[in-house]
Amino acid sequence: MKNKEKKLKEIINHLKSTGFVFQGSEIYGGLSNTWDYGPLGVLLKENIKNLWWKEFILKESNNYGLDSKILMNPKVWEASGHVENFSDPLIENKINHKRYRADKIVEELFPEINAEAMDNKKLEKFIIENVKEYDGSKTNWTDIKKFHLMFETSQGVVEGSKNKVYLRPETAQGIFVNFEKVQRTMRAKIPFGIGQYGKSFRNEVTPGNFIFRTREFEQMELEYFVKPENSDKAYKYYVDKTTNFSTKIIGIKEESIKLRVHEKEELAHYSKGTTDIEFIFPFGWGELMGVANRSDFDLKNHEKQSGEKLSYRDHITQEIYTPYVIEPSIGLDRLMLAAIIDAYEIEEDGRIVMKLKKDISPYKLSVLPLSKKYHSKSAKKVFEKLIENGISVNYDEAGSIGKRYRRQDSIGTPICLTVIDETDSKGIITIRHRDNMKQETINIDDLEKYI
Repeated sequence: MKNKEKKLKEIINHLKSTGFVFQGSEIYGGLSNTWDYGPLGVLLKENIKNLWWKEFILKESNNYGLDSKILMNPKVWEASGHVENFSDPLIENKINHKRYRADKIVEELFPEINAEAMDNKKLEKFIIENVKEYDGSKTNWTDIKKFHLMFETSQGVVEGSKNKVYLRPETAQGIFVNFEKVQRTMRAKIPFGIGQYGKSFRNEVTPGNFIFRTREFEQMELEYFVKPENSDKAYKYYVDKTTNFSTKIIGIKEESIKLRVHEKEELAHYSKGTTDIEFIFPFGWGELMGVANRSDFDLKNHEKQSGEKLSYRDHITQEIYTPYVIEPSIGLDRLMLAAIIDAYEIEEDGRIVMKLKKDISPYKLSVLPLSKKYHSKSAKKVFEKLIENGISVNYDEAGSIGKRYRRQDSIGTPICLTVIDETDSKGIITIRHRDNMKQETINIDDLEKYI
């Protein structure tokens, strides 16, 4: 376990030093578990989002995009069940006066036990009986209390319960409240989906493990509306599609993930079935993404709360029914972390290389003049031509060519283009590959076709 923790610390330090991730508000001492994405992190994040949009929206002819807002009418969260049910089990040790998530204590100390399947009373009894020391302290546990996870704020100039609104804890509800509008304006026929990505907020008791669990995070979610009797088939389709997205599109190794089907006792209040796709992080298996059959819970509750019809009339049979919803939900920050962990390697000679799939690499290419003195002018022409063609490309002329190759390897750039003497005289350019360090030369006129 210590070696795994050491690897995570090495990765975090590498990401900080190369411009992927920075500590939030660091010049003021930081803010607990907040992280800012630097220039390379932003590029990586946008590449993953664009691939998700391509696979889940553009490639599915009956799926549509949406951009709903973070602030919504608080009645949305009453109808969705979040006001009543969205909480974590909080327990306090009266000896060291620290508070913890009760289920996480059990998961950490007794990994063979399914803490999510235990209600609060069982959790409380189990911890009191079995956890006599924790976090470097003897224990005297309080009763478990519900810790509400939604962030509250006030809308307008006067604070008070009438002006209370919430920062959304998930993007899904913005889709449900717009279901009828999208269906009507797009003349959509069931089955169809509505998807979006964006920020969500959860006031976690114990955020941690770098960007794995933070209070502010990004989700990529699709709500796929189907006829109830067809929901099992659609559920399987999106379990397979979401799994393939993580491996074949993002490039995560198949041996690094596993599927975990939720037991009946641990299902969310809205779910008829849920499958988590878990990744083996340095700190253990953790949920990377999930697919849920949300049944008709959301639409029916919003219809009841709002008084607006959210059912669907079949245009052929005229049958009226409330659709079931299949939801593939992906945590963008977690997916980024998983892709980085799987790609990060330190070779025997000390070379750090991030073998990111080229589709998500921050830079697809780097243009390097062999000598800054003699080749920079020609190299900048190549760089500018690639930029004009919309390619994410980096230019680097500082230091020896060997050090520059290593620098690009360490941030995941798949290919380096080196401008040499023969570039001007013979139209030849050198191509150097990240993963095997092999080099080849091609005619510069063939570069676009090669890329």
